Amino acid sequence: MATVEQVQEVLTEVLDPELQIDIVNLGMVYDIRVEGEEVRITMTLTAMGCPIFDLLKRQIQEKVSALDGVRSVDVELTFDPPWSPDKMSEEARLAMRYMF
Repeated sequence: MATVEQVQEVLTEVLDPELQIDIVNLGMVYDIRVEGEEVRITMTLTAMGCPIFDLLKRQIQEKVSALDGVRSVDVELTFDPPWSPDKMSEEARLAMRYMF
């Protein structure tokens, strides 16, 4: 069975295609639940109406499904609470400073 920590680690390999920063450090992942062989991830996007959800969802499902003991991956999108830059890690903030 996979752990929350293992799921979080592989999610750091899923990058926002525009910013090239992972979704964990961007603060887009709100919750990870591992229930037996099922993993449930609740996440948001940096902007409502952002068209990248399907791409991110596909990447999340591929990465998390590759973990031992994972049979299914459900990715739920929420905007409550809405994303804001204060959700980013210090690492992501530093990376953004160098980009812009």
